[in-house]
Formats: sequence, C-alpha cells, structure tokens
Amino acid sequence: MKIGFIGLGNMGAPMAANLAAAGHAVAGFDTAAPAPEGVTSVSSAVQAATDADVVITMLPNGQILRAVADQVIPAMKPGAVLCDCSTVDVDSARAVSQQARSADLGALDAPVSGGIGGARAGTLTFMAGGRQQDFDVVAPLLDIMGQKAVLCGDSGAGQAAKICNNMILGVTMLATCEAFALADKLGLDRQKMFDVVSTSSGASWSINSYCPAPGVGPQSPADNDYQPGFAAELMLKDLRLSQAAAEAADADTPMGALATAQYQCFVEEEDGNGRDFSAMLPRFAARSRRP
Repeated sequence: MKIGFIGLGNMGAPMAANLAAAGHAVAGFDTAAPAPEGVTSVSSAVQAATDADVVITMLPNGQILRAVADQVIPAMKPGAVLCDCSTVDVDSARAVSQQARSADLGALDAPVSGGIGGARAGTLTFMAGGRQQDFDVVAPLLDIMGQKAVLCGDSGAGQAAKICNNMILGVTMLATCEAFALADKLGLDRQKMFDVVSTSSGASWSINSYCPAPGVGPQSPADNDYQPGFAAELMLKDLRLSQAAAEAADADTPMGALATAQYQCFVEEEDGNGRDFSAMLPRFAARSRRP
C-alpha cells in the first residue's frame, strides 16, 4: 500500500518506520524532524499525499490538523482515506472528516494510546471514529502500528474515547502519586506499597504498568529521571480537551477539572514542562499540607 505520513515527531516517526519495515511504501513529511529509516522524505505535505492510498497525520493540535487538511485533501486521489492519529478536539475531527467526505475521500479520526514506547514497539491502541468501510481499509495498517484498534462510532468518536481515557489516566496518576507520597510519610516501604496495591482494589495502569516510583514495578520513565514517556504538557493538553468537551456537553467532571488545575500548575508554574507526567510523585513527596 502507498502511504503518506505527515508528522514525524516522537510518535509519528516510529509509527511510519514500522509501516515501512512491514513492506509498505511510505512517503513522509515533517516541518522539522527527519524521516526515519525506510521512509522516503518528501518536501511537502501535498507531495506526501499525492497518489497515496492512505494519508496518516500525527499533528500537535486541531488548528494545525485543519490547516494540513486544507492542503492535502485537494491533492488526494478519489477513494483514498485520510486517517488522523493526532489527539485533537472533537469539533476539528468532525470538520476534517466532513471536508474529506465531501471530496469523495474516506476519513477516520484514530488517536492512539501507548506513548512513545508503544509507538516504537508497535503496541499502540487505536480508538477510531468513522465509517466501517474506511476503517476496513486502514485496519491492516493499524494492526502493524498497534496491538488493538476499536471502531468507536462515527466521526469524532475516536477523539471522544481518547479524551475520556486520558482524563481517567490523569486522575488515576495523580491519585497514585499522592498515595505513594503519603505512604512515604507514613513510613511504608515503596516496594511493599506496590506489592499490596498492584494486586488489590487500588490497582490501575498507573501503578501496575507505569509506576511513578523509581525502581518499583516494571521499568518506566521514573527509572530514567522522569524523562518522557508521556510529557506532562501533553497530559495537560489532553485534560484541557476533556474539560472543553465537558463544557460543550454540559457534563459535570470535577475530578477532571481538579486534575487539569494540578497539571497546569505543574507545567506552567513549576518544573513540570518536559518531564514525564508521572513526575508528580517527587512533586507531592516534597510538599506539605502546611505552608
């Protein structure tokens, strides 16, 4: 299959490389990052999209997605599928899908979960929104880049699932970090804390698979001085998307709002920018209830 891949950053580059390694012809474009091994570097998004069967985008936000869509949709051949794997707002996902369908193209919003490690290993989870026929075209590619792909509904459903998933993740990571910091102050060994909680009712992905305590549980960014991983500023972006969606849907999400406020403080007022989102543990460990 001929693939155009636009956005070759920390996530996009290994995803594109995995497609190329599987034997697909991948033309890649990024405004700054180089093309990974096996991917043919081209000079523009339009060039990447021209004659491609599937165009995959991995971009920072909805505004950039809309701008790229304006460029590539006129260049795509009829019947091709535009598959956006970025995490963006639901309105942008739906607008781009409608724009693509109006041009006789297929469209999917298919954001991912699994981080940089999952992108490299090809173990991402894709949550997709769009038509079954378009999902069927792209599914073999998602199987190469990930371990699971779920068609969640029509356009925008993939982004809705990603926003809800990451709101849960942000809240549970905060609770996990708070609990470890409390355990420290109560004199409880971190390994013993992990041994109990990881097999008890407090278990979650945040503790079992991505433990924020260095040297405890499976290897995680905590073991690499909290180098991402999943950067705290990206968690803040996703939490803000969740709160914008909650506002639009008139949904009460007080825990999501609290998590957003905590990550905003960590990223914008403290030292969280550029650190993994699990670096909330040393933050809480150093803090006190008293001024």
